[in-house]
Amino acid sequence: MAEQVLILPDDKAERYAALRSEIAAVIAGEPNVTARYATASSLLVQAFGARFFWCGFYVVDENKHDELVVGPYQGTLGCLRIPFGKGVCGAAAASRQTQRVADVHAFPGHIACDSRSNSEIVVPVFDAHGKLAAVLDVDSTAFNAFDAVDQAGLEAICADLLTTP
Repeated sequence: MAEQVLILPDDKAERYAALRSEIAAVIAGEPNVTARYATASSLLVQAFGARFFWCGFYVVDENKHDELVVGPYQGTLGCLRIPFGKGVCGAAAASRQTQRVADVHAFPGHIACDSRSNSEIVVPVFDAHGKLAAVLDVDSTAFNAFDAVDQAGLEAICADLLTTP
C-alpha cells in the first residue's frame, strides 16, 4: 500500500481549510468516534509537525459526566483524567468555550501533564445534538504558539467531527 502524502498550502488559514476538507473526507461514513478522533489528531500533527507538541482528545466520561478521560492522541504521555473546571482542558469543558493560553504556567490551576508544554489551545467538541462530547487539546513547547487563525481553524475542524455523516 502506497503512503498517502498530504500536500498543504503554506498559508496557515488555507492549510486549516484544506485540512478540514481532508479530515471530513477521511471520516465520512465512519460511525466510530474513536476512529474519527484518531484520524483528526494524526492529520493535525502531520500538518503542523513539531509545533503541535501534544495533540489529542479528552472525552467526556460516560460514567462521570463532569470528568474528561484521555482519548486518541499524538505525543508524550497525557493525563488520564481531568475534572471539569480544572486546568485548561477542564476550563474548556466547563465553559464550553475555546481556551487559548499563551503561557500555561500563568493559568490558574494549570495541570502539567508534561512540563515541556508552554502554551495550549483547547477546543470543545459537540455532538450533533449540541452536547459536549470531548475537547481537542493542542500543546506547544513555544510560548504564545496559537493565534486567532489556529482557533478558527481548529474550531471549524471540531465542528465537523461528530456532525459530518
